[in-house]
Amino acid sequence: MHLPEPVVAALRCSVCGLPLTARDRALRCDRGHSFDLAKQGYVNLLHAKIPAGTADTAEMVAARVEFLGAGHYRPLAGAVAAQTARFSPELIVDAGAGTGYYLAEALTEQSHGLALDVSAVALRRAAKAHPAIGAAVWNLWEPWPVADQAADVVLNVFAPRNAPEFRRVLRPGGALVVVSPNPGHLAELGSAVLGIGEDKEQRLDSSLAAHFTLDHREEISYPLRLEPAEVRHVVGMGPAAHHLHRDGRAERLAEFTEPVDVTASFTVSVFR
Repeated sequence: MHLPEPVVAALRCSVCGLPLTARDRALRCDRGHSFDLAKQGYVNLLHAKIPAGTADTAEMVAARVEFLGAGHYRPLAGAVAAQTARFSPELIVDAGAGTGYYLAEALTEQSHGLALDVSAVALRRAAKAHPAIGAAVWNLWEPWPVADQAADVVLNVFAPRNAPEFRRVLRPGGALVVVSPNPGHLAELGSAVLGIGEDKEQRLDSSLAAHFTLDHREEISYPLRLEPAEVRHVVGMGPAAHHLHRDGRAERLAEFTEPVDVTASFTVSVFR
């Protein structure tokens, strides 16, 4: 396994900030810092532990693979790809890429993708989601091991938002594509999922206002019929999975024994 050369060129040593080169199944800088390339095709650039309950677990990743593989969020992936294509990107950085599902859909013949995520388990999937993807384990709240102005587009799909780093790694004229769930998203599942505040758009815009201006926004909503196993997958793949054993959430989830009609509802926002 290897990382695509355009991805290696965009990465920086997470210890000293120097450029990295790929040699002997590792990424190395001129000061001798070295990061082994895992056999699954990703590189771990972290050198500090992350808080418990931060990274997606193997169970969460498995649930996501099953749910997304069934095509339930394909309309959303198509919308993300369409917005990304507007900028004819050569390099897309997906901040919080997870399994690489949306990044793989957004790539074109001329583009490469860097998948950043704190979950090594998820990045094992992302590294294999598309030949043009390179994956690196990193905590998005820390300064990224990515060169200044390296990316044409930054994707941020249901993931932490580090506005200063978004701005720093984007080239002049680049775009930030953010996906967030709407308040009505999966509302039919009640307290089995985590609630979404009515002011989520205002909070999103406020968090980015110092660095970006809104260019485009669209809402995507459509009905889904989910089997009981799919209900467990969609709950188990998201942040609610870290809280299944609190407040009786697991018991309420077990009450879904018949197919249920739900609403998928998202906002895709493009910032410049």
